[in-house]
Amino acid sequence: MKIGLILLMSLWITAAQAMYKIGVGIADVTGPPAGVTFMGYGKMDQRGMGIHLRQFSRAFIIEDGNSRIAFVSVDSAMLGDNMKIEVLKNLKPKLPGLYNLDNLMLSSTHTHSTPGGHMLYTLFDISTWGYVPLTFISLAKGITLSILRAHDKLDYGRVFVNRGELHGVSISRSPQSYLQNPEAERAEYEYNVDKTMVQVKFENEFGAPIGVINWYAVHATSMNNSNRLVSSDNLGYASVMFEQRMNPDSLIGKGRFVAAFASSNLGDVSPNVRGPRCQNSGKPCDIPGPQCEVNEQCVASGPGRNMKESTKMIAEGLFGKAFELMNEKPEFEIKGPLRSIHQYVNMAKENVEYTDPYTGELINGRGCSPALGHTFSSGTIDGPGLFSFEEGSTMSSNPLWNLVTNVIPKPTSEQIECHAEKSIVLSSGEFNYPSPWSPKIVSTQLAILGQLIIVCVPGEFTTMSGRRLRKVVADKLCNDLKCIVVIAGLCNTYSDYVTTPEEYKLQRYEGASTIYGPHTLPIYLKQYAKLAIALADGVTLQRGPEAPVFTSEVVSFLPPVIYDTPLSPYGFGDCIKQPPYSATPGDTISVKFVAGNPRNNPMLEMTFLTVERMGSDSKWDIIATDANWETEFSWETKSWFWATSVAEIKWTIPEGTPAGIYRIRHFGHFKYLGGGRLGRYYGATETFKVTEK
Repeated sequence: MKIGLILLMSLWITAAQAMYKIGVGIADVTGPPAGVTFMGYGKMDQRGMGIHLRQFSRAFIIEDGNSRIAFVSVDSAMLGDNMKIEVLKNLKPKLPGLYNLDNLMLSSTHTHSTPGGHMLYTLFDISTWGYVPLTFISLAKGITLSILRAHDKLDYGRVFVNRGELHGVSISRSPQSYLQNPEAERAEYEYNVDKTMVQVKFENEFGAPIGVINWYAVHATSMNNSNRLVSSDNLGYASVMFEQRMNPDSLIGKGRFVAAFASSNLGDVSPNVRGPRCQNSGKPCDIPGPQCEVNEQCVASGPGRNMKESTKMIAEGLFGKAFELMNEKPEFEIKGPLRSIHQYVNMAKENVEYTDPYTGELINGRGCSPALGHTFSSGTIDGPGLFSFEEGSTMSSNPLWNLVTNVIPKPTSEQIECHAEKSIVLSSGEFNYPSPWSPKIVSTQLAILGQLIIVCVPGEFTTMSGRRLRKVVADKLCNDLKCIVVIAGLCNTYSDYVTTPEEYKLQRYEGASTIYGPHTLPIYLKQYAKLAIALADGVTLQRGPEAPVFTSEVVSFLPPVIYDTPLSPYGFGDCIKQPPYSATPGDTISVKFVAGNPRNNPMLEMTFLTVERMGSDSKWDIIATDANWETEFSWETKSWFWATSVAEIKWTIPEGTPAGIYRIRHFGHFKYLGGGRLGRYYGATETFKVTEK
């Protein structure tokens, strides 16, 4: 091990004067914005009806002449190994041999307001009525494109790191669980959630910034489960704000500067900083208990008056700190070699022996076949659980759930014993119909970028779980060297939560969702220590058991779009609600168009709307699309039988908008009856004036 560290130090010194090649890229990954259930809250009737903020994939590639690392932050609830396998398959013919399981990291931001149906595992797709191919294809194409764009831009540059504390945007949603951790351990930290933002800044060889990655632990759940418009939530909007500041003359998603706000150990961290209260009475509450009245939900909210305002305020806090860090003197410049390693692990077959550092007790543990506890079904203060039915109801509106309800096996005695304190509601690892319900094989990955160590974890680690993992990796790789360890959450595989063994015992939502049992974290600590030692010593590990690919086994109960008919007596694209003659900044313009179903084409890399201003040359200039915060695109069916629908577009005129002549346009596709052929349409409103206040 000492030889490995010496080798690593010598490599750092050798490469200290070398300049990296850096590339950044961004691409649209927005799936079908209407008719598909959102993923994250598990609410089966939370079907999308349009777009508020588009989803993007943001790719960062660093190369040192010998190795390369690609880190990709994706505006999605989560991603599975099948997505990474698909992306690598897409990259292979265009960039053969350059990207692989070891050097590509896909990390989700964990927004709960984007289309689902792309995970393949039944537990994750059941609330979306099964597999939705269009969601999977949109994500895979967009992620691939962002990597290709970053690769094409590779050029010499430098990398810097900075850190700073950010308050007011996060609270612990399970403080009771956190208190189960040893008092001596808690005394090492000032807060019960991580308040430090870590920023990596990328500059070109001339010193101009070209991108940033910001890691900060907070759930992207400012938009609650009543939201029906696609949204990248607080982390995504913080990215948009940063990019708009740095790319003032570019449309969103089209600029050169790329800013990612990536997920970290956010498992028990909520952005709803006012905390949980009963919706009607306003009394403090919690899940479980103290309870609200019947038919009154216990939900956390804040800091704004509504979810949209809260999203904006949290995003502003994230962006403000990140922009401040970018313009401060960096803590240090990253110099050194690039190394990355990946290994699949079958968590249900892992054993671990460890000594409790606070009690000295020797513990022998093992991983369990996946299972979820009863409090998983209760949900969290950010939203109710997946199987929370109306009181007295035993049926769901989802036929897939009703199909399997009567055949889900009861947990075996071995499962019950293995999961210890967990009262099992769903033994998901022992059920494989119509496809596996939960992953047993997970992706573990570690990357070294000079003095920065990225720990790519396959789930939602709680605050203390992440702290313990950072310590273990730092102990193996940093020693006396100056380095920073960051947790990159929801990376490659999604396998629910990871609590500490102490937190697990309380069996709140996070513990009930720690699907491999009470020793899940110690197994991960052992595994990442092994990866760290292998990296330091230059050892190649076996790949491990391959992640299963079972696309052919998945099913979908989501009915397809059969055809579209224009609302009589109009044609597709006709504007049936015109804007007012004039408006001022702060006003909201609402217009309506005869539309086709947005599932016909999610308009990847395009837009369902434009807001346009007439220039001095009498040509129309696009000033906003459906990716802008100030616009909303929503779709409504007027007749299911005739398949007629209407799209409403709203534009809240931002302060400072120049006076002038404006119009709003709508774009889409309709489906012909028979054969599934698509037709393209577009329409425009009458012109209107924007005047100064």
